[in-house]
Amino acid sequence: MSKVVWTLAVVGGLFLCAQDGPESVLRATKQFNKKVIISGLDGPWELTWGPDQMLWVTERSGKRIVRVNPATGDKKVAVTIPEVFAPGGQDGLMGMALDLDRGHVYAAYTYTDKARPADLRVSDPRSPYRHLYSKIVRFDYDKASETLGHPRDIISGLPAGNDHNAMRLKVGPDRKLYLTIGDQGNNQLGNFCHPVLAQRLPTQEEIGAKNFAAYEGKSLRIELDGSIPSDNPRLEGVVSHVYTYGHRNTQGIDFGPDGTLYAAEHGPKTDDEIDILVKGGNYGWPHVAGLRDNKAYQFANWSQATTPCSQLRFSDLKIHPSVPRVDESDYPKQFIEPIATLFTVPTGYNFEDPKCKGVNYICWPTVGISGVEYYGGYQAGVPGWSKVLLITTLKRGSIYVLPLTADGKKAAGKMSRYFQSENRYRDTAISPDGKTIYVATDPSGLAESASGGVTTKMEDKGAILAFTYSGEGDGSAPPILSKAGKPAPEVAQPADEPAGPLVPIRFSAKQVSEGKKIYDNYCAVCHGSTLTNGTFGTPLAGEYFKDKWHGKRLGAFFEKSKTMPPAAPASLPDASYAKVVAYILEVNGRKPTTAELPSGGDSLNQMRID
Repeated sequence: MSKVVWTLAVVGGLFLCAQDGPESVLRATKQFNKKVIISGLDGPWELTWGPDQMLWVTERSGKRIVRVNPATGDKKVAVTIPEVFAPGGQDGLMGMALDLDRGHVYAAYTYTDKARPADLRVSDPRSPYRHLYSKIVRFDYDKASETLGHPRDIISGLPAGNDHNAMRLKVGPDRKLYLTIGDQGNNQLGNFCHPVLAQRLPTQEEIGAKNFAAYEGKSLRIELDGSIPSDNPRLEGVVSHVYTYGHRNTQGIDFGPDGTLYAAEHGPKTDDEIDILVKGGNYGWPHVAGLRDNKAYQFANWSQATTPCSQLRFSDLKIHPSVPRVDESDYPKQFIEPIATLFTVPTGYNFEDPKCKGVNYICWPTVGISGVEYYGGYQAGVPGWSKVLLITTLKRGSIYVLPLTADGKKAAGKMSRYFQSENRYRDTAISPDGKTIYVATDPSGLAESASGGVTTKMEDKGAILAFTYSGEGDGSAPPILSKAGKPAPEVAQPADEPAGPLVPIRFSAKQVSEGKKIYDNYCAVCHGSTLTNGTFGTPLAGEYFKDKWHGKRLGAFFEKSKTMPPAAPASLPDASYAKVVAYILEVNGRKPTTAELPSGGDSLNQMRID
């Protein structure tokens, strides 16, 4: 089937895509000096240069908007928002848009609303995600006290979940709010039995009832008072807040000087995307990732498996034969292709790189794209960067630089990679003169190590870094390191020797079965459905788990389990933690016995993981 691509006058015609593999990336040729402005922030997520010459930052899990002096690193809290609820790694206080000329700041965050219907996809009534929603709130800025107050809900009851919330927020040049909402991580990991709704459009009845369930996998265009702009696209006969659809997890958006709206979107195993968002556009997910090229991606629809989905175990690499799979070329609808992918590989690519020791997704061609920023128009900025996009990445701990054509509508060459580190880069901001690029980093998580494997130790935890242009180079300079230099390698710790005589590990098949359900509800979003494919949590199976826990006391692992979930440690009954531990042991090759694993007590310290 031939390829169908929308050609829209508003974006100047056909989008040409820079579609290459990871090997196509060019080495950095420009030199920068690095400085740590501040560290120890509680999940910095949005980073914006304000007209007050301060860096404005949202702390995702800290529930705060803070202002940071870029010269001194001094921090002042503008507001703490108690309503923010961040039970996991992809929720909390996220997007922020400054409108300080009019005295306002807009924030997007997740919260609990038990007055609204429960998410029926969340089976556990105790789950923190059962009544989780998202909203946009406007704050008034008091210049005298340099604080935010008088919160006003702009729109509430928007979708939220334990994965792929997106939630990047901007005020557009047209004085509208633009918000991205992800596909909630459906059809993968712990949510693999739930269908992706990125192609489902809202009905008039839903809009009338303010039921926004169909906003999953969309970008929204919203009046500053929360209402629907009259000139929003009419999709299947309905005008709603939906601006574009068919998205997976659009974590970055930014406007160019001519109003072009660039977007950065997470791909599955391949094809993170750089898109240009246009009114009414369909971006193809979940039927297409990147281009409609049938390269290393098929839509495997787990929710339509002929074997009941609840009886299956999800895998990105080994699709159960009862799960229907469809080639990209079989998707008949029109959609808008990206202007670049990070990265595209041929079918047959090996997605199980031994360097990652079973944490396969870190070694996949995708980079964990988390933000995009337009850079250009600076008289004394970085030479040669007259019109480029800065692309922030989580897995690679780098900024990728994508050159654009003169009209800004297409990629104009191959990407370059800058500021490589053992970090998870979350967002960027640019100084007014264009000489300094500020980067926010995650406080924790998984990333590519300098050796090409996996690291859990971040070089700069919860930091704002400043990279200031210092001159040109020949591309041979090593990656810039912080003043402290490269982190010391992890030193293997001696195995704990249980006190007293050893007893065999015991747990029952019933504990395993019940433990899997608890794990799927509370743990899979961070540690992954296979215990090795999570984004935020360390692997709980395979070679990585063996290296960390072999020879250790089971009691120590049980106590470690009780520090979870991060937002509410020890919030489950001890018996539930014992069931989760039993499930983890079973996945790691241990066989159930007739006796149950105790939920505490000295006997756990007489058992050793081997």
